[in-house]
Amino acid sequence: MSTTKTPYDVVIKPIISERSMDDTQERKYTFKVAKEANKTQVKLAIEEIFDVEVEKVNIMNCRGKVKRMGRTSGMTASTKKAIVKLTANSKEIEFFQGL
Repeated sequence: MSTTKTPYDVVIKPIISERSMDDTQERKYTFKVAKEANKTQVKLAIEEIFDVEVEKVNIMNCRGKVKRMGRTSGMTASTKKAIVKLTANSKEIEFFQGL
C-alpha cells in the first residue's frame, strides 16, 4: 500500500532550543521529521514549504528514553531530527526570525 506524502507529512514541527537558535546564525534550522523520511524527502519538503534553497541535510535518529512512574517503567517515543543548512543566496526562514 503506497501512500503519497505531502511535505507537511514529512516535516512535523520545528525544534526550538538554545542550541537550535544558535545554529540559525549559520543558516541551519532544526526540524522534527517523520521516522520514514530520508534526506531527499526532507530537502524537497523544506524547499516547498518555506520557498528556500537547501544546501545540505543532516538527519539524526533519537532513541526514546526509559522513564519511570513508581514501579512501572516505560519508554518515550523515538523521533527523527533533521538539521537543514540553507545556501548562502537563499532567503531565511521567517518562522525562526521572531524568536
